[in-house]
Amino acid sequence: MGQQEYQPDLVLDFWFPDTGHQHDPERHMAFWDERMHGGMDAAIISRFAGLTRAAATGALDHWADTPRGRLALLIALDQFPRSLWRDTPAAFGQDIKAARLARHGIDNGDFDGLAPWEQTFFVIAISHCEGPEHLERMRQLEPVIDTIVSRLPEAIRPAGEQLWAQHRRVSAIIERFGRHPHRNAVLGRCSTPEEDAYVADGDFPHLRRPSQAS
Repeated sequence: MGQQEYQPDLVLDFWFPDTGHQHDPERHMAFWDERMHGGMDAAIISRFAGLTRAAATGALDHWADTPRGRLALLIALDQFPRSLWRDTPAAFGQDIKAARLARHGIDNGDFDGLAPWEQTFFVIAISHCEGPEHLERMRQLEPVIDTIVSRLPEAIRPAGEQLWAQHRRVSAIIERFGRHPHRNAVLGRCSTPEEDAYVADGDFPHLRRPSQAS
């Protein structure tokens, strides 16, 4: 597939299928479990490798001209690399760009008309991005999370508690270490003794199932 054939709907139809998960707690949990724990890896690698590379090289930046295009680009920059380039530095190579894309979308109103489970990926992208003022960015997300939780359908309202629990866990790790220590080995970074102990324990937020978020 050539770059001219890449369209945001290819990403959105794949990532957000119309399964009615928003009306069923178990299906909604499965939606998150599949996306957060590698269940989409094979499909991303086989179907979206070229699109992911195109997004990473800036060829799809024009998608951000519309709210849903921005959402699709965010998924292609923040989620797809973690599958296509898992366990390599490239998995995190678009985090800064994705976080900026998410922050700008929140500020310019692109975020506002999206479904709450779509909006959550803006929070995830900003949470993923290491660097200066990471903890402050996490604190700035708190009213954003309030907005998301307030818009959840009644059937999946408990997902809001899990989102807050995940946010608190990630914030605590950033407050403690200033970065995500589980990435140190992949990125060739030296770990402090405290980080070594944390990594050895293996209790990382990104590995927790949604039901374990608290």
